[in-house]
Amino acid sequence: MISREPTIERLAVARALLLEPFGLTDAALAKALRTIAAHQIDDADLYFQHTRSEGWSLEEGIVKSGSFGIDQGVGVRAIAGEKTAFAYSDDISEAALLDAARTVRTIAAAGQSKKVKIGAPRVGSSRLLYGQTDPISTLNSTQKVALLEKVERLARAKDPRIKQVMAGLASEYDVVLVARADGTLAADVRPLVRLSLTVQAEQTLGGEVRRESGTGGGGGRFGLDYFTDEVIEDYVQAAVKAALTNLASRPAKAGEMTVVLGPGWPGVLLHEAIGHGLEGDFNRKGSSAFSGRIGQRVAAKGVTVLDDGTLPDRRGSLNVDDEGNPTQANVLIEDGILKGYIQDSMNARLMGVAPTGNGRRESYAALPMPRMTNTYMLGGQHTPEEIISSIKRGVYATNFGGGQVDITSGKFVFSASEAFWVENGKVQYPIKGATLIGNGPDALTLVSMIGNDMQMDTGVGVCGKDGQSVPVGVGQPTLRIDKMTVGGTA
Repeated sequence: MISREPTIERLAVARALLLEPFGLTDAALAKALRTIAAHQIDDADLYFQHTRSEGWSLEEGIVKSGSFGIDQGVGVRAIAGEKTAFAYSDDISEAALLDAARTVRTIAAAGQSKKVKIGAPRVGSSRLLYGQTDPISTLNSTQKVALLEKVERLARAKDPRIKQVMAGLASEYDVVLVARADGTLAADVRPLVRLSLTVQAEQTLGGEVRRESGTGGGGGRFGLDYFTDEVIEDYVQAAVKAALTNLASRPAKAGEMTVVLGPGWPGVLLHEAIGHGLEGDFNRKGSSAFSGRIGQRVAAKGVTVLDDGTLPDRRGSLNVDDEGNPTQANVLIEDGILKGYIQDSMNARLMGVAPTGNGRRESYAALPMPRMTNTYMLGGQHTPEEIISSIKRGVYATNFGGGQVDITSGKFVFSASEAFWVENGKVQYPIKGATLIGNGPDALTLVSMIGNDMQMDTGVGVCGKDGQSVPVGVGQPTLRIDKMTVGGTA
């Protein structure tokens, strides 16, 4: 059997789903782009997408819901200077494509931009970060239900205090095709799965019932056969442990103190408080706390932060971004010095730099913008035990729930869903209601110890920006931050 080069294979899959059934050819795509470029523009692109998605949920031992959907369409964009015109249609036909092309070309005001010559088709560089299997077909319906039932059985068997288990299974098969005015023709076939669970633990003390919850799960760009018994056991153990830990929690103390962040998912604080501030659009407009600071020290020595869309099988990874540019491993902060921002094509052009492979969009019906992929901090030299033993009085936060950040000021607020009070280098007891309050750029300068245990999250991240959601990854080692405000209830 002769296999095709991955890029050619992806283009063949995309053409078979998105062009051939509708009588579209490369010549038709070029005609639409020429129609847009008849007026003066800086850039234009066509974004075709076909998405099949499926979801199952189980609660109280019963499958509560099952869903299946297909969505497909095309987005057409023209850019002139800082202005963007955009149209989309779920009708993939040459007539609809040309109509959208004529609509968006009206953005160009005479003399403001340049005439763009439509380039000859050229296929981008090759990469294969994940397989092209449709994950929905990797298990049948009976097996999917059995998987959720197994999750529930395992969770309830862990401890009699587990009274409720909710589990969900999601699968997606996403195929995209990008045609750009410069001739770039790129495609990607993106599988994505996620298994999630929430458990509720309950106990009665002194006639009072207390209930606490814990969550677990993970996923990535592979099939449902990834969820082996061993993987499921890890997810269940994490959820049950969190719920039982919170049953024993005491009210959190408030004040300014040392904070240690655990490895893995706590990197969501890095994502929100730092990562968004390093996106190109905010910095081009000067609205980020990091604007104009490239080459300056923005973090303590030893702090190195990357956004890397090239990690195999990871939830935030892409072979190409949603503008057809290959993803990259972008060093944002190196040893505390700000090195660069993450960029889509438009903001990169306006800032006079190269795109970084971070142009992302929720769907064909949305505009691309600079977005993170997998954002993480590299590990250091200290063991987690050394870091915890260094705390005189403070909080050790190992998991987070919701949070928010103000991009302009860098101020953030995060709720710890699993945390512990530490005194004289020893973990004393779990705490509840701890809220971390700080400023992203300031917090980075106060990192004094970096663990040697860097971990990525298990594959559950979803990032929201301007009403669009995309899958992402986060990660970090154990970190000591010397001073942070903790809001509590004690």
